[in-house]
Amino acid sequence: MDEFDIQDLKKLYVPASDSHKGQNGKLMVVGGSVLFHAASLWALNIASKIVDMVFYSSVDSNNEIVQKEKEEFRNGIIVPRQKIEHYIEEADAILIGPGLPREEGVEEGDDDTKNLTEKLLARYPNKKWVVDGGSLQVIKPERLPKTSIITPHYQEFKLLFDLEPTFENAIAMAKKYEITILLKGEVDIVADKNKSVIIKGGNAGMTKGGTGDVLAGLTASLYCKNDAFLAASCASYFNKQAGESLYQKVGLYFNSSDLVGEIPLVMKELA
Repeated sequence: MDEFDIQDLKKLYVPASDSHKGQNGKLMVVGGSVLFHAASLWALNIASKIVDMVFYSSVDSNNEIVQKEKEEFRNGIIVPRQKIEHYIEEADAILIGPGLPREEGVEEGDDDTKNLTEKLLARYPNKKWVVDGGSLQVIKPERLPKTSIITPHYQEFKLLFDLEPTFENAIAMAKKYEITILLKGEVDIVADKNKSVIIKGGNAGMTKGGTGDVLAGLTASLYCKNDAFLAASCASYFNKQAGESLYQKVGLYFNSSDLVGEIPLVMKELA
């Protein structure tokens, strides 16, 4: 299997010097719950550094947190659930799932993750979707639009496909469902129906909670203006390189917020 070619980074969309706000990506983030409020915020924070506009829709308690942090979210709009579809139509890509609860983790004020995910995917099958976290844990693979990038870790892959998370199975499922899979691990694999690549790098500091949410937000941000395979593979590479850069500075002692801050520095250096 081929390794990621860093020359592919040069294929990524670069905003034109005369572009204006809105032309360089609009991302919708649907996630978060009463218990898992940080997950969607990590995705939101990295996205706000890359695309022009981020539309954020979560439960009321999370929307209030983001509203209070408005100084770090100048180019975003907080969207109540009843208005979500208007902003999905406007968005270039939608990230759904980070921090959304599974059935056993639902608390008062939370969404029904399965119903919300299935409804939106079915209603907008031609939009660019990145499906992550809670949504991956409750959906059936046949419900995934062919425009989907999914970002499972090993346990989510087993739950979704009832298969071991091997390179061969990731490739087979990408072909079967005609989706793009970013299977996260010590070595990431990105596969679609036509091609596959492995991405090495990173370190044990990236096992901390939230690093997958950062990766999902990064993937979705790149997907706004790039094709699915390029977005997923480049996001994986940037994420792992940011982890390696942090290791050189602080060893294994960094967190997901540190990763959010390091990724733009790595992107500037490499892309």
